[in-house]
Amino acid sequence: MSDHQPGRTPPGRYRVAQWATGHTGAHALRCVIEHPRYDLVGVYVYADAKVGRDAGELCGLEPTGVRATGSIDDILAASPDCVLYMPVLEAVRIDEICQLLESGANVVTSVTDFHYPEGLDPDARQRIQAACERGGTSLHATGSSPGWITEVFPLAVTALQRRLDRLTIEEFADMTTRNSPELLSQMFGGDPAAMDLTRVAAGLGEDFGTSLRQLADGLSVPLDEVTATGMVGTAAKPVKVGTTTVEAGTVAAWRFEVTGWRDGKPFMVVRPTWYLTQDLEQDWKGQVRDTGWHVVVEGDAPLDIDIRVPSENYAAVSPGYSAHIVVNAVPLVCEAPPGIRTTLDLPRMVADLA
Repeated sequence: MSDHQPGRTPPGRYRVAQWATGHTGAHALRCVIEHPRYDLVGVYVYADAKVGRDAGELCGLEPTGVRATGSIDDILAASPDCVLYMPVLEAVRIDEICQLLESGANVVTSVTDFHYPEGLDPDARQRIQAACERGGTSLHATGSSPGWITEVFPLAVTALQRRLDRLTIEEFADMTTRNSPELLSQMFGGDPAAMDLTRVAAGLGEDFGTSLRQLADGLSVPLDEVTATGMVGTAAKPVKVGTTTVEAGTVAAWRFEVTGWRDGKPFMVVRPTWYLTQDLEQDWKGQVRDTGWHVVVEGDAPLDIDIRVPSENYAAVSPGYSAHIVVNAVPLVCEAPPGIRTTLDLPRMVADLA
């Protein structure tokens, strides 16, 4: 932990703690250390092997003097202005979040459950709101997808509209460029008949559905229902990914559709497609593109927008798409009124690139 004695944060500076140092969390940690107006005061880790190690060592930088801890008490004692709460979903604890908020630490999180406060379990929402009021703090959830592509970007493009008929966001991810062997082994190479599409689609429906509901409410056109479906594609021939080979006939692509319905019609659609190859046994021609997004706005000022993510050095830069928006949100969240704050509640985010 930091040797810094708790005290008033100088104007324009923020004391920040990083919670979790996985693939994306470690990238966020690096950004906090390098940020000209942030002071790293704490790092929370889950793995015993990381406890006691210097924060710089955990993200490839020089020593910082801040050592990782597995104790929330150490984080609270460091008196952060803001905690970047970025655990895997299974590790999320409402009690922890409330402790942080009640202590006076604002929280920016990548956990998708909090994109839409109205969709939270009523008891959890009440507890978080009460903790915010007692601590004078706020909680904000964001990320790249869901988050930037389902909230920030749509709010910008719908500013050109006076009528919106449908918003479609297609997401494409070539997973061969990801530095995540565990994720690849979980998702690909299996028997298509054994895939629990209903369960996975339901999870994505919750993840993206919270964001779509927030967006729709902000545009004064609330959704009636959110549904989610999924399908898999199988490799037409063996695919080599690192040291692993995905055999022909096994799962090599996933495609989901999360639909927000209004007046019996699909009004907002998010369609993620994650793949190892475009050479599939199924006819997905024209439905698989290079990594990026394709956004179609159907309205009285129609738009058709392609956002391409360069493949060069993608494994190294990809964590930034999710981590940077969390890091950049710190000042807005620290200055926000107490409570659970959505993209709609906060001022427009402008990155401090000094």
